[in-house]
Amino acid sequence: MSMSPDCAPSSAERARELAFFSNRLAGAGSSRRAELVVPSMKCGACMRRVEMALSTLPGVRQARVNLSTKRVSVEWTDTDHPPALIETLERIGFQAHAAELADKEHDAELSALLRALAVAAFASSNIMLLSFAVWFGADPQTRQYFHLLSGLIALPAVLYSGQVFYRSAWTAVRHGRTNMDVPISIGVTLTFGLSLWETMQHGPHAYFDAAVSLLFFLLIGRTLDHMMRARARSAVAGIARLASPCATVIALDGTQRVVPLEEVMPGMVLAIARGQRVPVDAQIIGGTSEADCSLVNGESAPVVVSTGDQLQAGVLNLAAPLTVRVLRPSNQSFLAEMTRMMEAAESGRGLYRRIADRAAALYAPVVHAAAALTLLGWLAMGSDLHQALTTAIAVLIITCPCALGLAVPMVQVVAAGRLFRNGILIKDGSSLERLCEIDTVVFDKTGTLTTGVPELTWPEAEKQDQGSPLSVAAGMATHSSHPYSRAIVAACPQRVAIGAEAVTEQVGYGLEARIQGVVFRLGRPGWAAPSHVVAADASVILSRNGEPLASFRFRDRLREGAVEAIADLKARGLAVELLSGDRASAVADLAGRLGLVYRAEATPSDKVRRLEELKQQGRTVLMVGDGLNDAAALASAHVSIAPASASDVGRTAADLIFLHESLAAIPLAHRIALSSARLIRQNFVLSLAYNAMAVPVAVAGFLTPLLAAIAMSSSSLVVVLNALRLAGAPEKEKSLG
Repeated sequence: MSMSPDCAPSSAERARELAFFSNRLAGAGSSRRAELVVPSMKCGACMRRVEMALSTLPGVRQARVNLSTKRVSVEWTDTDHPPALIETLERIGFQAHAAELADKEHDAELSALLRALAVAAFASSNIMLLSFAVWFGADPQTRQYFHLLSGLIALPAVLYSGQVFYRSAWTAVRHGRTNMDVPISIGVTLTFGLSLWETMQHGPHAYFDAAVSLLFFLLIGRTLDHMMRARARSAVAGIARLASPCATVIALDGTQRVVPLEEVMPGMVLAIARGQRVPVDAQIIGGTSEADCSLVNGESAPVVVSTGDQLQAGVLNLAAPLTVRVLRPSNQSFLAEMTRMMEAAESGRGLYRRIADRAAALYAPVVHAAAALTLLGWLAMGSDLHQALTTAIAVLIITCPCALGLAVPMVQVVAAGRLFRNGILIKDGSSLERLCEIDTVVFDKTGTLTTGVPELTWPEAEKQDQGSPLSVAAGMATHSSHPYSRAIVAACPQRVAIGAEAVTEQVGYGLEARIQGVVFRLGRPGWAAPSHVVAADASVILSRNGEPLASFRFRDRLREGAVEAIADLKARGLAVELLSGDRASAVADLAGRLGLVYRAEATPSDKVRRLEELKQQGRTVLMVGDGLNDAAALASAHVSIAPASASDVGRTAADLIFLHESLAAIPLAHRIALSSARLIRQNFVLSLAYNAMAVPVAVAGFLTPLLAAIAMSSSSLVVVLNALRLAGAPEKEKSLG
């Protein structure tokens, strides 16, 4: 977003813009967060410089760069005068503006790259045709004519296509720093300058083809890199599009008004029309409808929702109008949390990324030194200036660490995209590195291995004929919303029809029905049949005039894919155990069904102590949990995963979130983490092997600048294509929806 100095916004205007586009953070003291787009960031050195410059500003608590999305997330202490974020970035040579403004702009960078690539492709193809005649022995006069013609084609191509690199290099040098584009610009300029000098001297050699082809191959890599990052941003943009820009607020007098989403606060009452998405996390206080909750649970089938049910931001209201009460502001909604997690997915600096960043930071001085030493060495051995300079240019070109710079982020971008397509969000790229290191998986029970919804296990549940005790119990249970009542109803489609006027509910005890002078009770054993002794494991009994007719037993329903997921994890050689705060009998029953070792009645501190015990034994633990009582364990584990249905605290503490119902997400995430680590290591080997082989060949003078350009660009393409293998990995993934 460029503008002339006369039209540049003042500091006060920028402060107002920053305050407008920032969000106040809850639970973090008096703090605000804003996101800035910094399109001129190109490499790890740029990223570190931006973070360091912003972190030193008074009041700034944290500045974190996501190089893939070219964004900076900044948190600062909330005051009347926001820190001078944009001005600080401009002082060190980076133009920046609010992310919300950038989202509305056309992707001008991709358009510029494609135009530059087209010009370079046209020029290089024509110059190569002219070069063929020179290579195959054209006479001196024809050779000179072709050199001149090649120079006329190359000059506008170098000036136009090269500006992608020249601008970045000049900005870096002007502010006393260097980046990957500095030696590239020097290499292109020297190659063109040497070729122009040779042409003016009627020399036999000119490398206009090398200068333009270098730009062409570099632009291919730069464009592919930009498109890959755009793919990473597309998932975030898709989520963001699900957020409504405004909401319809119902006032106390019943009038309705439309307000921007930023003004919607907890406690407000909103009207949700049919076909509208819920703008914020809210609870229904009026109306019954069907909702598309696929964003939350991955299920495409509509869900019936009514008064008392909670709806998360992004859920689509399908059938009828609803009235809801706001639970959380928009910047703390489930949708906002998903967006933040996707944007942070590949921004973390894990071990591999730190290695790549440090290597890239050493790049410019090492390359310049290698090229200078090559030039001096060839001159010292008695070579002419042309040969020495040509060799030095080839070294300058071939040592470009583009492949090394792409080795880690490309894999992390592809991995984050594949995880998202399977309903798994990661908060940080380093989470994948930690996930592939685990040797033990610890599961919570309720809400994790089980759904928290009871199912009937009564031995006679098969007998559903009309008039059976189960059908009578189910007829009574239709008039209650208790979880046990719902489980009985679900187990018996053929129910005795009992009118609502005949049934009363005794809170804390159960249901009583009077039918033709007969009293049926369904509930606690001591209340339904007070004078009889029933089985200790019977949770609910049905009695007639105080005489027991049937006893009902329940257990938690297993989460979809639980059996298969645990078997898969064990097959991978991982130790799996169950750690639950539930009563011993319920935990033992579940552990027996799944073949797990277990600990029951564990407090939150007990869970943390168990993880510490495993850590002291040299184990690296993946914790899978969902509740408030699991938050400390999730945070203390080597890596952690929680379902989207987890508590807010649980989701915040976890490193990964799986959105769909199936636990198949756990082994799938582990497989993708292992594949990512393997591909990153392969990319490192490819990059280092390329330099180990190519640099000596270039220093020895066996490569022309053209061949150096082709070799350097080919290494980058190999790294990108190797990373893309993860997107189409051969193993067949289970459906998680």
